[in-house]
Amino acid sequence: MVSVDAPPVVDAHRHHRHGWWWKTLLVGLALWALTVVVTGITLNANLIPTLILLGSFLVPFCVVLFVVERVTGTVSTLQVVLLFVVGGVCGVLGASLLEANLHASLWIYVGVGLIEELVKGVILIVAGARVRPKTRLQGALLGATVGAGFSAFESAGYAFNAAISSQGINLVSLLQTEMIRAILAPVGHVLWTAIFGAVLFGFFSADRGRSRLRWGLGLIVAYLGVSLLHSLWDSMSGISSFLALLVTGNTVQVIEYGFLPASAAQEVSSLATVLYIIGLAVVSAVGAFTLWRVARTRTARTPELSGAIR
Repeated sequence: MVSVDAPPVVDAHRHHRHGWWWKTLLVGLALWALTVVVTGITLNANLIPTLILLGSFLVPFCVVLFVVERVTGTVSTLQVVLLFVVGGVCGVLGASLLEANLHASLWIYVGVGLIEELVKGVILIVAGARVRPKTRLQGALLGATVGAGFSAFESAGYAFNAAISSQGINLVSLLQTEMIRAILAPVGHVLWTAIFGAVLFGFFSADRGRSRLRWGLGLIVAYLGVSLLHSLWDSMSGISSFLALLVTGNTVQVIEYGFLPASAAQEVSSLATVLYIIGLAVVSAVGAFTLWRVARTRTARTPELSGAIR
């Protein structure tokens, strides 16, 4: 009698082991800090690109690892990474082309929000056409990936501009820009596109084994909603400054004379900073709550939407 050995048990999803995202974040922070120290000691300008890449891509890439550990179905690790890179590049290129004719005005941030969320939304629609299963959770994860790619390449541009000054490389300005954008990255593009992705995947329906996008008012509302959150986020500096002038009673002074006395300017500046932080926190909280609600909402004809973020 011939004995047949049982096939070995193979872990088909080793990349789904949780924890890689925060381990990578800690190691990346250590490498970034080490690069800062070495750059400061040697004043080697060749290290500036390393600083820009590490500082701009670390947090967004950790978002990608978070998605890789949780995405299901037909989406592979390679596809998530490609979506991060290709989606990010196409996003900033498309947004740059569409924003080229925008002029400074009271409504400029509304235009920026509408354009950038439209570009990211189109990328997500194209990328998600063949994804299975199409759950709201899956849409949120892939939306976060597109947003992370956009955020990484955009932050690299801001960091580069901050480093350039008339006196040469401004290392302090570069580091400040990178730290602020890294801290705010998870509640910026990542959050807005995750919300739209969750709503978007709820509008896909199965038709003879193929997924078709069912357009509806809810999808348009979601797009306008995330664009509004994006616009509020970008314009919060101006809003907080106006509110600070209004609260301190200095609005008339600025309108009539165009400037503030030194004593009043310090008070307005301090209050504006506090209001700016509060405003960003409120917009972030609204976005996070919206994502939490949308990702856990069942959609008709899509029974698998009960998945939860682990």
